[in-house]
Amino acid sequence: MKIGVFGTGVVGQVLAGKLDSLGHQVVLGTRDVKQSLSREGHDGIGRPPLKDWLAAHPKVKLATFAEAAAHGSLLVNATSGSGALHALKLAGEDHLNGKVMLDISNPLDFSQGFPPSLSVSNTDSLGEQIQRAFPQLKVVKGLNTLTCFLMVAPRTLPDTHHIFLCGNDAGAKGEVRTLLSSFGWAKEEMIDLGDITNARGTEQLLPIWVRLYGAMQNPMFNFKVVVVPKQV
Repeated sequence: MKIGVFGTGVVGQVLAGKLDSLGHQVVLGTRDVKQSLSREGHDGIGRPPLKDWLAAHPKVKLATFAEAAAHGSLLVNATSGSGALHALKLAGEDHLNGKVMLDISNPLDFSQGFPPSLSVSNTDSLGEQIQRAFPQLKVVKGLNTLTCFLMVAPRTLPDTHHIFLCGNDAGAKGEVRTLLSSFGWAKEEMIDLGDITNARGTEQLLPIWVRLYGAMQNPMFNFKVVVVPKQV
């Protein structure tokens, strides 16, 4: 499958690397290709510059957001929350219309330092803002409640754990489920919350996620929903 991944940070790289390993044709989208390739030094978690990552993944191509969007029959938004809408505007509505997009971004606001707050919450969500801005794009919110290293390798954790999907198009959610199954997610671990307004709930899990990470100093954890069986 041809897949366009928006965002060249750690989330975009990890997702693109996994998709590449599964045999997909991946184009990684960025605002400025030349600038992205010129970055030197390691990032905040010690990963090498993007150009080194690309050298290790020669089948993954780096291009503009518009080129990545035009390439992909399925799209992944792995940009930062603050840059998501701008990135999609640069991608171009004509390149987005009618396509399925897995939206991983979160509206984290670091303007007052750490831990971050949310720039949108309660009565709206970033997922909804994206859907309103691009009404013909089939937005599916998902994978935004855990570290990217578990997104692509869920069996790293020894027990059942859960992710949450929401979106207005049932067929689009089905396509995303199929993709995530190829990552190793079991059917029962993907909980469909309903339409895109439910992104308000999943995005609001991030404040507790960040604080758990701070307390444990380890991002390799996830949420598990435990349900009491119904009495017959």
